[in-house]
Amino acid sequence: MKAAILIPNIASRDAVGADAMAMFRILVDAGIETRIFCDAAGDIGEKTYPAERLPAFAGGSDDLVIYHYSMGWKKGIDLLRRCRGFRVVKYHNVTPPAFFEGIAGDYVEACRGGRAEIAAIATLGCELYLGASGYNLAELVEAGLTPARGGVLAPFHRIDALAEAEADLDLVDELTDGAKNILMVGRIAPNKGHVDLVDAFAAYVDAYGDPARLVILGKIDPRLAVYTDRIRARIDHHRLGGRVRWINGASEGQLKAAYLASHVFMLLSEHEGFCVPLAESMALGTPIVARATSAIPETLADAGLSWASNDPYLFAASAARLFGDGALRDTLRGAALRRYQTTYASRVLRERFLRYLEPAL
Repeated sequence: MKAAILIPNIASRDAVGADAMAMFRILVDAGIETRIFCDAAGDIGEKTYPAERLPAFAGGSDDLVIYHYSMGWKKGIDLLRRCRGFRVVKYHNVTPPAFFEGIAGDYVEACRGGRAEIAAIATLGCELYLGASGYNLAELVEAGLTPARGGVLAPFHRIDALAEAEADLDLVDELTDGAKNILMVGRIAPNKGHVDLVDAFAAYVDAYGDPARLVILGKIDPRLAVYTDRIRARIDHHRLGGRVRWINGASEGQLKAAYLASHVFMLLSEHEGFCVPLAESMALGTPIVARATSAIPETLADAGLSWASNDPYLFAASAARLFGDGALRDTLRGAALRRYQTTYASRVLRERFLRYLEPAL
């Protein structure tokens, strides 16, 4: 048999790309000739092939094709229809277009197109559908997927490499100056709730007044400048400019330093299909406060404090409680590490992945 990873575009440090690359390496390690088929690739350290060549390589009845679905790509659906072997769809979710209204028209169209394909993919009759979360899988079932064909597999990640990486000592020194650090990690996009995060941080400063810093770590997309400007305007509105540290396009060392030097990881995102930074926080011991939306409650479970609310003072009070209650911090860190080790550790994901593929291998 031969195996193919099918993905519109791939980059090794992107969450979807990291998941695809891990699957590729597991299949290669299992002795299966495996190739990556895509339209575009970053510097991933592996040869890739034009997507349209996939059927000639792995389109037969004994072959395996894994399609990573996170955006609209009609070519991907057409290729899956042409293949005759064991076809797997890994659904990472597509952000609803409403989040980008008034911000970026091209994103609106891309997200609208991606979500328009959910029903077509769900009813394509592939042999296996894996949601990155139960939340994602439920979307496919609602769109017509037969539940017996579905399963849940959290995304593979780069947390092992992050754990072994050398922290950026300059950033550690900068952030360990006595201020309490509230951290957010994630791309700067409107579904991520950065404006609400700034409001929650302002509520903390207003209510508690002690030295505190908001660390926003994530890649800024020039195409989403309207949203970035909204965040900066909110920071200016609350007169917090001197308390906010932006880190755009962080290195691995900076990412690790930010987690290690931060006292709380705060996630007020409105839409997540899984959220890898939650798993990173669990593994590295940064206590978590989150808004309970989309897949977040499922990913987090009892490993942090989460609230189905948008009250900035509630999140501020949660951070203050963690700052001042060592026993609670230790309890949550212990629960988070257990959840990571039993649910999201690489060895656990690998075992689950291979079990799902047993009918094909």
